[in-house]
Amino acid sequence: MPSFRPVHARRPLRTLIALAVAAGAWAIAPVAARTAVASTADGPAAAVSGPVTTGTIIEPAAVTTYDLAQYGYVEHEYFVSGTATSYRPTAPLGRDGKWSVAAASTAPYRTRIIVRAPADPKRFNGTVLVEWLNVSVVEAAPDWIYMNPDLMKQGYAWVGVSAQAFGVDGGQALLATSASGGLVRAEPARYGSLEHPGDQYSYDIFSQVARALRGGGAMGGLHPRHLIAVGESQSAIYLTSYLDAVAPRARAFDGYFVHSRGGSPAPLTGTGLFGGAVLLGTRIRDDLTVPVLVFETETDLGPLLHYGPARQPDNAHLRVWEVAGTAHADAYQVGTVTSLLGCTAPINDGPEHFVISAALSDLTRWVGGGAPPPTPAPLRLTRPGSTTLVRDDLGNALGGVRTPAVDTPVATLSGAAPASTATICALFGSATPFDATTLVRLYHDKAGYLADFERSLAGAISRGYLLAADRGALLAQARAVPFPS
Repeated sequence: MPSFRPVHARRPLRTLIALAVAAGAWAIAPVAARTAVASTADGPAAAVSGPVTTGTIIEPAAVTTYDLAQYGYVEHEYFVSGTATSYRPTAPLGRDGKWSVAAASTAPYRTRIIVRAPADPKRFNGTVLVEWLNVSVVEAAPDWIYMNPDLMKQGYAWVGVSAQAFGVDGGQALLATSASGGLVRAEPARYGSLEHPGDQYSYDIFSQVARALRGGGAMGGLHPRHLIAVGESQSAIYLTSYLDAVAPRARAFDGYFVHSRGGSPAPLTGTGLFGGAVLLGTRIRDDLTVPVLVFETETDLGPLLHYGPARQPDNAHLRVWEVAGTAHADAYQVGTVTSLLGCTAPINDGPEHFVISAALSDLTRWVGGGAPPPTPAPLRLTRPGSTTLVRDDLGNALGGVRTPAVDTPVATLSGAAPASTATICALFGSATPFDATTLVRLYHDKAGYLADFERSLAGAISRGYLLAADRGALLAQARAVPFPS
């Protein structure tokens, strides 16, 4: 494969509601396309061709953008192709997740992956994060957003996979109000050769991409030691089914970060995400042999995602973090786009991205043979199976992963949005700052608040739920809190 070349500052990307995501011309010298094919004992690897230089790249949608060159990173896009297999159950699918499946049919595919990695191989930490790109609104990379800039500071490589048909062919997204033409129609000069046979094949496509990456395909001379699959929201729902049906036979990844899954898995048929063919309360199978970290927000346990019935205890290869004061998506991910979506109330601006950084660090250590992540208490519900959280007298959730945002609060942070909120806005939770009287009652003055905050922060770091490297950024946020004189 050709070596990576530096990518310079890029133009800002359009917002998540844009159905055609803008992109500039990248400073990549033309390289003749080449194809590499590898295989493993557990199945075929995708054929890799590229890097792609024809036409204009369409980036996964993002509000928060980074100058990759500033962090010593480069980006290339590749096409991946092969023959994918779909799966059918060989026994009734149970809620324990121990699904038995067999090959059902095969179909050719050709899709794209985006690779972002350190330009200097010496900075690569050996771990590749492979994100199942999210297609709930437009094709997006929410975990790339949440994990940065720590992802780049720590030398990970990241690969975004257009695993689902919507990204390639377009159609009606789950939360969009109008249809999208997908990559093929948006930029035919670049993507006209792509074809996706349907989401029932997305599971095997994802496995085949992983095998190609492990063999060095599209990695520009980098040599991966570990591959971790990541996915948020709809992608996490698909990863749940992947873990239950495909992971034991594919053995394509060394670990999984399942971020904000719902209570139901995705169907193996690739259709009807929330239809009758899925089982509410399906768990991740407990006989896996690689680490899995499930990261859940307050919103996910509620009536929209209904994760509550799928709750399960930790085991030798599973950790579940339910994080107080967080929402399915928040201000860090969506920024000011909420006003364009018609969200009129302040949305959650809690600590989710900081906790994700700690979770990623813990998971990476675990995948490498180190100690597993800590086991937090779950968020407290009013009763088993309920979707209602128990809250303190300030309105913040009890239980779960604790941070200063809820233990030394200056606002009520919730995964629930105000009543009568539009569906997409309901995913963003809410933030209600305390008034001056409440702040004085709780902390007396700014010095008292900062002293309490530092004690809470030290505790969260010692418990492994925040990184010591983020201490300065969190303290800066606390010092910026306006306080009555």
